[in-house]
Amino acid sequence: LGKPFAKIEATGATTLRCGGGASGILVSSTARDAGIAGVEFLRSIPGTVGGFVRMNGGAYGREVRDVLVEADVVLRSGERRTLALGDLGYTYRHSELPDGAVVIAASFRGHPGEPAAIAAEMDRIAAAREASQPLRSKTGGSTFKNPSGHKAWALVDEAGCRGLRRGDAQVSEKHTNFLLNVGEATSADIEALGEEVRSKVKDKSGVTLEWEIQRVGVEA
Repeated sequence: LGKPFAKIEATGATTLRCGGGASGILVSSTARDAGIAGVEFLRSIPGTVGGFVRMNGGAYGREVRDVLVEADVVLRSGERRTLALGDLGYTYRHSELPDGAVVIAASFRGHPGEPAAIAAEMDRIAAAREASQPLRSKTGGSTFKNPSGHKAWALVDEAGCRGLRRGDAQVSEKHTNFLLNVGEATSADIEALGEEVRSKVKDKSGVTLEWEIQRVGVEA
């Protein structure tokens, strides 16, 4: 979604209405300036509100379902519909949004906070992310969901996949749940590397990793 869908406004003392194209950093910064705490975690998630809502995005112990009030979506039929939190059927990194539905706006609710304290929490999250993730590299973000009782990065590491390459696609040395394009890797290269990692993890631990990245299109 383009710039017209990136607008954010405070609609109450603790609520924000955000366009589906607004970034997580913009949402959390606007909340900070309005004295709304509780959405600081969104500054650490790459992408925009539409993606957060569809996938129940989360980080640092919080998820979208913890702060979402409702979402406005446009269905494939062209119908516009407002869905409450309970309509979305959220589970870990999953929603029951209809296939093809586009999230054009969402309302989030936090709680009152001091802008300085909110800013400090945002800075803490930013520093933790910088220290642990390959932010300066070309990557699609967190690649696999954390299986119940496990951390995906640890399973990938235990399977010997740290630094594993397929052409210019590489498993990050810094955080093994990130796949990098270190040159001219294609989407097919990235996907093939991911499937190789899944196979190695299955062989090593017996755990089947699920993709967190949403893949679209068909195989060439």
